[in-house]
Amino acid sequence: MKIVRLGAVEYLNARPLVHGLTAAGFAVRFDVPSSCATLLHSGRIDVGLIPSIEYLRGSAKYAIVPGIAIASRGPVASVAIYTTKAMRDVRSLALDTSSRSSIALARVLCARAFHIEPALKAQAPDLARMLQTADAALIIGDNALFLDGGEVAVDGGRATIEKIDLGKVWTETTGLPFVYAFWAGRPDALDEAAVAALQTAKTEGVRHAETIAREYFRDAPERQAAGARYLRDNIKYDLGNDERAGLELFYRYAAEAGVVEAADTLRFYS
Repeated sequence: MKIVRLGAVEYLNARPLVHGLTAAGFAVRFDVPSSCATLLHSGRIDVGLIPSIEYLRGSAKYAIVPGIAIASRGPVASVAIYTTKAMRDVRSLALDTSSRSSIALARVLCARAFHIEPALKAQAPDLARMLQTADAALIIGDNALFLDGGEVAVDGGRATIEKIDLGKVWTETTGLPFVYAFWAGRPDALDEAAVAALQTAKTEGVRHAETIAREYFRDAPERQAAGARYLRDNIKYDLGNDERAGLELFYRYAAEAGVVEAADTLRFYS
């Protein structure tokens, strides 16, 4: 198998998908999800674990590795809006720009579930600072996983924050899973052996969730058990019929909301 340049997501939820891949002949680099997409679009990697919305944005017609995704069916725990107001009263939303799919999901749900059209502001994922400039804040990944609601300091005082899990809202709204990311690349980037190696890594990684969480949080043992529960209970790694239906619906809703120009068909490596 030729060496394939993989762009993987640096967050905990992606680690089961890269389990043992370096030994299998892949060159793996880790970045935030949005950077994985940028690297793929520019040709600096062959295949990326890209935000699902980025499948519609590249100039190339990408293929998807079958059977593998980062998804949720119900609460995801790591993609959330934090707000000091009822969502119907939110007029501005600060966005963690690390993941473009989460931003797209937030925009879709603002329109379809919350029935609002807030002003959007891109910011670094610092909740207190975000809430100084906006009514609510979108935060993703490891930052959100261990950030619950409650009281935080805002503008020299204290504010009560509600954490709204967007995976939960999506499934309650549609009855379907939400797909945050998947492996995608140009159609000639992977041969049959490489596709099989990625699928095997997923299977083995899911089986070793506790070991992966323990290694990931080596310097924070108090987080290891919670990390393992997250990988086991919140994140789903299959891209089956229900996930495909959820993905296609998300694309349609994103196009209707003006997040992307148009939806597209799903193309897979054989």
